[in-house]
Amino acid sequence: MDGRETTAPVNFPPAKSRRMELLAFLVLAFGIWPIVAVGVVGGYGFLVWMFQIVFGPPGPPGG
Repeated sequence: MDGRETTAPVNFPPAKSRRMELLAFLVLAFGIWPIVAVGVVGGYGFLVWMFQIVFGPPGPPGG
């Protein structure tokens, strides 16, 4: 080595690839994940509702 530092050139992805990656992110962030989140919360609510129909509401029994 002669003391000079060499750096590799930075290769940015093509613009079309970046555009497709941005589109995929936007679809996931604002399309698919909110639907999945609503489905998970709704599914959990349905599960609790069915459990309470079968076993009754939580708390001491009414008398």
